[in-house]
Amino acid sequence: MPKGKPNKKYTGEFKQKVVETIQANKLSYSEATRIYDIRDIGIIHRWERIYLEEGPEGLYVERRGRACSVNGVIDL
Repeated sequence: MPKGKPNKKYTGEFKQKVVETIQANKLSYSEATRIYDIRDIGIIHRWERIYLEEGPEGLYVERRGRACSVNGVIDL
């Protein structure tokens, strides 16, 4: 059995709120982790990158696991 706490799942709505609050209030990632009780600073960086590249709807896509592949070709 795995030790420690299981990973939290964050909703797309929560991710969008965090990213938009960071941008609007010019918060650092450290400040955002304290305010929103997020353990990993890197996750906020990933959310912000996705938000900037794909827009808010990109935060609602489930991204766990490996990318789908067909005949050995990864579908991106």
